[in-house]
Amino acid sequence: MVTVGYTLMTEQSGPKELVDYAVRAEEAGFDLAVISDHYYPWLDSQGHAPYAWSVLGAAAHATSRIELMSFVTCPIRRYHPAVVAQKASTVALLADGRFTLGLGAGENLNEHVVGDWPHVQQRHDMFEEALQIIRPLLDGDTVTYSGDHFEVPEAYLWDRPERPVPMAVAVSGPSSCELAGEYADAVIAVEPKPELLELFDRAGGAGKPRYGQLPICYGPDEAECRKIVHDQFRWTGLGWKVNAELPGPDSFASATQFVREEDVAQLVPCGPDIEQHVEAFKKYADAGFTHLALVQVGGQGQEMFLDWARDQLLPRLREL
Repeated sequence: MVTVGYTLMTEQSGPKELVDYAVRAEEAGFDLAVISDHYYPWLDSQGHAPYAWSVLGAAAHATSRIELMSFVTCPIRRYHPAVVAQKASTVALLADGRFTLGLGAGENLNEHVVGDWPHVQQRHDMFEEALQIIRPLLDGDTVTYSGDHFEVPEAYLWDRPERPVPMAVAVSGPSSCELAGEYADAVIAVEPKPELLELFDRAGGAGKPRYGQLPICYGPDEAECRKIVHDQFRWTGLGWKVNAELPGPDSFASATQFVREEDVAQLVPCGPDIEQHVEAFKKYADAGFTHLALVQVGGQGQEMFLDWARDQLLPRLREL
């Protein structure tokens, strides 16, 4: 059975609301809550971007059962890798071991706020160096590191959970799958592509958890849901080669100005028909994912979605 998660979307809700949604998601029966780590929303209409790690700390304190996960944090520009390891260990302690550190190579949208945005090859080189720093720190080692991009004269984490924080790496192709297989305890992908999981297996990931994410928009009026998705999530069809490079909400608005409502509705299930959402979920289950976090698109209506998930969706998904 696939573990069903809920996404705390920092781009569409404020910090207090996100903590409340984490509590409600736990009460509704979700087993996992993942959180995006953005400095900007993709589009102005989303309207939010609080600091994910503050929200994680509050959510860890406010919940008792649900697993928590960063989805994902980039450790190459905004955050130094040694600091990411410290943050992850602290949140894991606050959550009594319920935290997984999800990492990825980042997006210009969020990372350019502290300087230039490196070329993709340099980003991947920086990301591998970051993993070489974070992994041993989480394991309790004293790290001294001198690389092409990062220097760590000496670092040691004084407060760590008894079990090292699990680390998951986001993948999109062969090179990232190799990194995930070598360094990570789990893999993250946002498309139901079994070939990515096969590459991860071959690189050393066989038997490890596989995390995915599925955007949906539940509501009583399908037409209204389609409008919400077009307004706030129309960037989703651009693909990560484009999404990773655009610098701000205005760029995303320009890049998606000709995307039609029907185009986005083909990618994101909309409306009250539960079978439509179940079928989208099954694509990930059939591809081999072990964990899948749902995104309820639109900052409004989260309470309605969580109630519906508790009463109808979660019982249906657990029948699969």
